[in-house]
Amino acid sequence: MKFFYADWLVTCDESFTIIKDGAICFDEKIIDIDVRENFQIKYPNETIEYMGVHSVLMPGLINTHVHLEFSANKTTLKYGNFVQWLFSVIKNREELIEKADKKLIDTELEKMIQNGTTTIGAISSYGFDMNSCIQSPINVVYFTEVLGSKPDMIDTLFLDFKEKLKSAQAYSSKSFIPAIAIHSPYSTHPFLIREVLKIAREKEMAVSTHFQESVAENDWLNYSDGEFGAFFKDMLDQHKSLTKPSDFLYQFKDIKNLSFTHCVEANEQELQQIHDLGASIIHCPNSNRLLNNATLNLSYIKDIPLAMGTDGLSSNHTLNMFEELKNAIFIHTNFEPNQLSQKLLLAATNGGARALGLQKGILKKGYDADIISFMLPDSCEDQDDLATAIILHTTQTTHTFIGGKDELHK
Repeated sequence: MKFFYADWLVTCDESFTIIKDGAICFDEKIIDIDVRENFQIKYPNETIEYMGVHSVLMPGLINTHVHLEFSANKTTLKYGNFVQWLFSVIKNREELIEKADKKLIDTELEKMIQNGTTTIGAISSYGFDMNSCIQSPINVVYFTEVLGSKPDMIDTLFLDFKEKLKSAQAYSSKSFIPAIAIHSPYSTHPFLIREVLKIAREKEMAVSTHFQESVAENDWLNYSDGEFGAFFKDMLDQHKSLTKPSDFLYQFKDIKNLSFTHCVEANEQELQQIHDLGASIIHCPNSNRLLNNATLNLSYIKDIPLAMGTDGLSSNHTLNMFEELKNAIFIHTNFEPNQLSQKLLLAATNGGARALGLQKGILKKGYDADIISFMLPDSCEDQDDLATAIILHTTQTTHTFIGGKDELHK
């Protein structure tokens, strides 16, 4: 068992409980948390190690939505317009995927651990990131993605998906959990969606999908018009959307761990459907900004559970979750900073675990010991300011425990 204490222990439970001079005991699971004074009484023969001056202990961050296969992008893709970005992805896809070899993906995963991320939801289109995810100490919910809307390709695409999913299932473990992703309503044929969701229900797998990411998507789904009109006509000889947003959402009934990424153009009816499905919304603010999409209205989504993601380096400059949270503070100007910071930290821990169906994201007895520690540059006089201080002044951790093992000090 390991015993540590810090100036601040942030549980990230629903009440955002903070324990000043808090202590924790754990092995693979969290065994106990309390104030240090009580620990000294309960465990008189144990040495309780201090994490340092101005130290913080909290749950590891959970990046619920990341595309590792595009990690080679730096300056290749075009930002500023969603459809133009998508054309640039299609144009440069092969080159970028070839550059994103195992060494590069391994490096990005290692940096994520240094930045305090202990769990990811990896959206995999091709399966080229699988070996890195299997071998990394980071916890991975591995979403095999289905994509394609051409009717004459459906059987081939479905067979290909099943083979990729079977490959992922062969490596299933407590830290590598196969799951299913549907790319989006505009890019995936309803038949594929239906058949893939049958598998998800049968295998009780988590499911994630992009939804209402852009004005172009909303216009195409609702009116078969807008910027996507030329795209689908020229690329796929398709003149009409294959589904409406509400029909798309209806197909996800009875999926236990379900998440919709982006949702910045979702209307009130669609948000109500997401709520009724018991799903989470994954917020990727950097990606939304770089592709010049709308900002997710956090007030508008009401009581829908929120999680955080970086998206991939195809639409971001970093996979560092603390950087994502920093930017979110400045984007959502209709929230008081301290309240917003608490909401964001909860989304990046507790909310991520909920979206992925994991017993993580909270410092609580019986939960997985995925824990990070770091030091603030100075004292924090009022604990109401702590969440904002953490986000503004943290980029790396001093300790990253995954399943109780410190992955920074092996």
